[in-house]
Order: sequence, then C-alpha cells, then structure tokens
Amino acid sequence: MPVKIRITLLFTLLVVGILSLVCGSAYYFSYTNRIKDIQTRLTNRAITTGRLLSQGGIVDQAFIRKIDASTSVAMKEKVVQVYDEQGRRIYWSTDYATDTPHIDRAILVQARQEKTPPYYFTLNDKDAIAYTYKDEHVSYVIVASAYDESGKEKMRHLRLVLTLSFIGGILSSVIGGYLFSISLLYPLRRIADEAGEISARNLTRRIRSTGTHPNDEWHHLSDTLNRLLDRLQESFEIQGRFIANASHELSTPLTSISSQLEVALQRTRTVDEYRQVIQSAYQDARQLGKLTQTLLEFARASGTASGIEIDLIRIDEILLRLPGEIPRMNTLFSVTLDFDRLPEAEEELLVFGNEGLLFTAIRNIVINACKYSDDHHATVRLSVEGQEIRIAVEDKGRGIPREEWERIFQPFYRTEDGFVSGHGLGLSLSRRIIQLHKGRIEVDSALGKGSTFVLRLPMAGAPG
Repeated sequence: MPVKIRITLLFTLLVVGILSLVCGSAYYFSYTNRIKDIQTRLTNRAITTGRLLSQGGIVDQAFIRKIDASTSVAMKEKVVQVYDEQGRRIYWSTDYATDTPHIDRAILVQARQEKTPPYYFTLNDKDAIAYTYKDEHVSYVIVASAYDESGKEKMRHLRLVLTLSFIGGILSSVIGGYLFSISLLYPLRRIADEAGEISARNLTRRIRSTGTHPNDEWHHLSDTLNRLLDRLQESFEIQGRFIANASHELSTPLTSISSQLEVALQRTRTVDEYRQVIQSAYQDARQLGKLTQTLLEFARASGTASGIEIDLIRIDEILLRLPGEIPRMNTLFSVTLDFDRLPEAEEELLVFGNEGLLFTAIRNIVINACKYSDDHHATVRLSVEGQEIRIAVEDKGRGIPREEWERIFQPFYRTEDGFVSGHGLGLSLSRRIIQLHKGRIEVDSALGKGSTFVLRLPMAGAPG
C-alpha cells in the first residue's frame, strides 16, 4: 500500500475518532439535559398535585383536574396518577379519556424505595416519573407521564445535524488527508529522485535541502544523506588510490623479474651470471610475496569484527614476543620492553581480541619505529590508565611534521624519507586492526627528537 494512502487512512481514522468523541459527547449531554428537564417539569407537576390533594376537603378532585388541564400546554399527552399506601389509585388526570396507562406495582414499590426521588422510567414512548410525596397526614406515590414533543424534536434535529457533520467531516478528512500526504511526501519524493540520479560517476553531486528550517526533519534527512555521500566519495577515492598504488607496487617487482629473465635469455651466460640473475629475481619475488601477504592482511582487517575470532588474551604476553620477532625481520633492529608501571591485578591486562591481528598491528608499528630511528631501536612501554590499556612505542628518529600525522595512516602513503624501504601499508593496517578492537592510535612527534605512537585498547569488562 502506498505511503500516502496509509497516511490518508491514518489521518481519516484520527479524524473519525475525534468526530465520534465530539458528536457522541454532544448528543449524550443533550440527551441527559432533556431527561433532566422533563424530570424536573414532571416532578413539579407531581408535587403540585400532591400538595393540592393533601388539602383534603378544601380542594376537590374536579378542581384539581381543571388546574392540570390548564397547565397541559407545556407538556402533551400528560397523565397524572396518584396511589395511596395500599397501592390503590385515588386520583388520575389525563389529557385524553382513553389514555390511562396501567402502572405496574413494582414501579410503585421502587418509587417508595428510591433514596433520591423521583424514579424515572419510560411508559409507551412517554417519559414518566414516580414521585413519593409525604407530609404529616398522607403518603402518596404520584406517577406523572408526558410526551416531550419539543425535546424529542430538538434531539431529532440534533441527530440530523451531527450525522451530516460527521459525514462531512469524514469526506473532508479523506480529501484533506490525501492532499496533506501529497504535500508531506513531496520533499521525500524529490530527495529520492535526486538520490536516484547519483551514481559512482557523479558522486560530487549533492541533494538540495528541502527543509524550511535547519532543524526540521527534511533538512536533517538531506544533510544526513549528503554526509553519507561525502563518506562514499571519500571511500571511492581512497579505493581508487589504493588500487592504483597497489597495482604500481605489484607491477614493479613483476616488471623487474620479467626484465631480468628476458635479458638473461638473450644469450648464453656463465653460471655466476645466471646465479646473479636468479638471486636478483629471488629478491624481487620475496618482496612481491611480502607485499601480497600484507595486502591479504589488510583485506582481512578491513572487514568487520564479527568476522574474526575473539578471545580473552593478555596484552603483556603479546608484547613479550617482540624482542625475539623483531630481529628476525632485520638483524639491525632491536626493541626494549618497559613494564615498570604494570598494575598489581592481572585482570587489568586482559583484552578481548584476536591475538594474531593484535600482534601484527603492534609489530608493524615497532618495525616502523625501528626503520626511522637513527639507532634502529624502539622502546615499548605498557601501562594502564583508567579502563584502558596504553601501549607507547617510542623511537629516536627525525620526527614527523604535524601536517602529516593523519596522512601517514593512509594506504601506500610514504614520507619524504624515500631511502627507507617499505610499501606504506603498515600503519594503515595497524590502525584498522586497532579500530576493529574498539581502540585508537595517537601520534606525538617532534622534529629532530623522535616520535611516539600510543595504542589504547579497552580492557576486558570495560563499559562500551
């Protein structure tokens, strides 16, 4: 079902509910007011009759009937009947001689038991009351009934007006709701149409804001979609640069290998010359293998945390592997561990994560520190701050300019120190791994003094 039809139906149902409540309340209160009015008039007539009858011989019944007949203009088809304590009818007055309704004895009993007289009931389409009249000498039950022609005519007129108003209100709500839904959904349709025209070829295009106020929902939706497009454009640009750089990095060793083999095959060479060609091709192949392995690790870390195996691990045990692993990468590299500020509770060193990925992230940063340090040495300090585990990797290199602190985490980005070997993927890979573990990497560097990379990981059991 289209949304505008649903909005129209919901709007109509809301209006129907409101109209039902208003019309029903108006009719109910009008009906109760009519009942109260006719009760008051009949009660007054009953009291007057009772007072006249209680006079005994002073006023006879014929005279009382004349009085009743003279006041019958206000109420039509009026009937007044009086019953004594034994239930015998001792007086009656009627506008028509044939209109003398029978009163059930149960009504007389109920009237005498009524705590708040009169007792109201209906009798042959008439409104009637049974009123108990008492004084020092007599006790009567006076039954007065009449046809409330003016009151019922007003009620019929009111029903007609309310019915027409109810039907008119429903029709107006259907038309108004439909027009309202069209007006309400027009900005959304325009946003959808503009979003449908945006593709990978024109990601620079943005959706125009349709809101009349910066805080309304349509402006918020347009702004949210534009921010999404900004992130998508940035991701496409990063992906494009990544593919271009990866292709370049992969093609370089492949081109070197094919060129060397092609030159070697042009003529017959000595064993030593073939050995040199093979040795050079082997070095290029190893470089290509390392780059491919790094790309695979980067692709693995670029997924989601739900796709990796998470265990409870101790971060200090991962760091203890560094002194033996780093020299294997390069015999000139060395690392020192500083565990002087470890907490007394071992539980504060536990984190939820993937041991292999975390070791790769820390190792890449340590190797990077050794590469750029003048003495090829890195210092790793472990401490706990609040609910976070802090790992600081320090070097004594040339430092990094502040404007490059964020760029160094981009894939394949290299600083101006081109003499240092590498592919520019280590820091980017490390940052992605730390983010998968809900952590972050901070950089603090001073030119000529060195750099410090701080890894912060939430300890196991930390909120958030």
